[in-house]
Amino acid sequence: GPDAVSSMMALRYVTVVGILGDPDSGKTACLASTYLLVANAMLTGWTFADSKSLMAFEDIARGARDWNEGAPPSQMTMHTEMTDDRRAGFVHLRLIRHSDGKCVDLALPDLPGEWTTKLVTNAQSDRLDFMKAAEVIWIVLDGRALADKERRQALISRVGKIGGRLKTMFGNHVPRVIVVVTHRDDCEVEKSVSARLVAELQRKEVKATILQVAPFSDSDKVRAGFGIPDLIDATVGSAQPMPD
Repeated sequence: GPDAVSSMMALRYVTVVGILGDPDSGKTACLASTYLLVANAMLTGWTFADSKSLMAFEDIARGARDWNEGAPPSQMTMHTEMTDDRRAGFVHLRLIRHSDGKCVDLALPDLPGEWTTKLVTNAQSDRLDFMKAAEVIWIVLDGRALADKERRQALISRVGKIGGRLKTMFGNHVPRVIVVVTHRDDCEVEKSVSARLVAELQRKEVKATILQVAPFSDSDKVRAGFGIPDLIDATVGSAQPMPD
């Protein structure tokens, strides 16, 4: 919960991430994929150091482990439900970056998509107050909806509304925003569509970068975990040059 994250932040620097996205957009899948990559020493550029929430990660990733005679499950992760509907729940990872030896603590919330829905439709943001401590915000989108011409414009407009809500919450101090497009194994989002997303957020005075990921994969051409190391790199920020 937020209290545990606050206690950790009193002891050392913690990178808090805000994660928004509609139900079934792939938010929990990104967390599960990150954990499974770390657990198998396959998160390129990073080494596992510690976690205060390994059992929570196991709960999130359990669906991906339950295969039926070699066949993958129809759904890799379960729909997120909160024991306390008013408070965010977090998972924690401490990672060491190979390039410069930097140790990074990440506090990543696993939130129901309904919280984002209520933020967009009713401007209900009280449960998202923790994001005022966030260094970066992920807006997670289902890449299949962006690739579908019939659903694309509605989703882009919705992202613009999320940008407007963030502008209201943060004023002129909106954290860095990363638009995380999932299901890269099913489809690749065209550059023109990415440009429209960026432009829609810029209209709300929110700067964003676009990253495509495949937390899990049904494709032989795109491996499971595609783009997740890049997402962690972008979340933490570029390595700083060492002083003389």
